[in-house]
Amino acid sequence: MSNATETAARAVFDAINSGDLAVLDEVVTDDFVDHGSPFPIEPGPAGYREILTFVHQALRYRYEIQEIFSAGNRVVVRAEAAAVGLAPLHGPAAAGKPYRITTLHIYRTEGDLLAEHWGVRDDLSAFIQLGVITPPDPAAIARAHQAST
Repeated sequence: MSNATETAARAVFDAINSGDLAVLDEVVTDDFVDHGSPFPIEPGPAGYREILTFVHQALRYRYEIQEIFSAGNRVVVRAEAAAVGLAPLHGPAAAGKPYRITTLHIYRTEGDLLAEHWGVRDDLSAFIQLGVITPPDPAAIARAHQAST
C-alpha cells in the first residue's frame, strides 16, 4: 500500500466533482468492480465512468472529503455529499431542495491502483432533510428505550 492509492482515491472524488472522469483510466484496474452501482455496469474504467457520470450529472453529488486513510490493501474515504432532491428519486415535493449526507467508501487496491469499491450513503438523512420522511421523535425513542429496559 502506498500514498499513491490515497491520491488515486482523491482523484476519483475530484473527478466526480468536476465531471472530468478521464483520470479513471489512470487510477483503476482494467477489471475494477463497483459493488454499489444501482444498475449493471461493465468492469474497468468504462463501467466506473458510467456510474460516476450518473452520480455527477443525474444525482449532482459534490463531495467534500472529511477523512481518508489506508491500511493493507484498503483505502477508506469518509466524505460529505451535497446534492439536490430529484423528483424521480425523492418525489416531486423534494425536487430542487438541497441536502447533505455522510458517505463512506472502501476501496480494495492492487499496487497503486483501485480495484474494487464499496460505498454506503446516509439516504435516510437525505429523505428526512427533503421532508419525504418524518424524523423520529426523540421523546418516543426515549420512551421505547425505557420500556425495553
